[in-house]
Amino acid sequence: MEFLFEDKPIKNEEKKTEENIKSPSKNDSGREWGYDLYPERRGKVSHSLMEIIFQGKGTEDVDKIKCERNVYKCIKQSPLVKLMLAALKSSGCTVDIRRHIACEECDIKVSGGYDPVLNQVIVCQNVAKKESIVQGVLTHEFIHMFDYCQNKLDFKNLDHLACTEIRAANLAHCSFVSAFLQGDASLFNIKEAHQNCVKTKALESVLAVRNVSKNDAIDAIERVFSKCYNDLEPIGRRIRRNSEDIFKAFKEAPYYGYDTDL
Repeated sequence: MEFLFEDKPIKNEEKKTEENIKSPSKNDSGREWGYDLYPERRGKVSHSLMEIIFQGKGTEDVDKIKCERNVYKCIKQSPLVKLMLAALKSSGCTVDIRRHIACEECDIKVSGGYDPVLNQVIVCQNVAKKESIVQGVLTHEFIHMFDYCQNKLDFKNLDHLACTEIRAANLAHCSFVSAFLQGDASLFNIKEAHQNCVKTKALESVLAVRNVSKNDAIDAIERVFSKCYNDLEPIGRRIRRNSEDIFKAFKEAPYYGYDTDL
């Protein structure tokens, strides 16, 4: 497997854990590292009476229960999520859903996230309200967790961040349909449609979580694109929407050493 971060996988005893990863320093703003998108990461969310009456706020407990149910369904039923869990386990990073997945209220600009400080996937309960969306969030964020677990991924390195966002968009988001809907494809450039979709999605993700200029983000994506776009680990194929690719990837997982019989 070729990978931007490190040619040699980290040994289990050398893997980073939340105990030896520093959170952003006091001089780092929440906006700089994307923490402002996840207010529950910094304290309890409270709402005014006007927000409760006119904006439908104050339903966090109900939303959390629904979110956790959808997460549980995906863990049990989604071939793609089960494949990612198997890949993480085979890499020495077994996921405990009670410890490593959190349903929280987030900024409406995002549907999920990955917190490397706590090694936790965030599912935005106020945005990802459908099981299908939760499946996409889990798959996307598990790819970040896999990159962090399996390789020396440094989220403060813009090239590293661009690479993992390219991989997540490539493996968990883009198809010709989604590319067409976001304006990256037409009937005359189908060959490049998927790559353009991946670049667009990766750019959106980088800009959402880092306070960098658009030009700097684009430059980082272009620098690492070829290598990261062609790295299909651990799913092994690009998933086309409304196809059998998800089930094919799941059936092929044992050939790569991933035990999907969880």
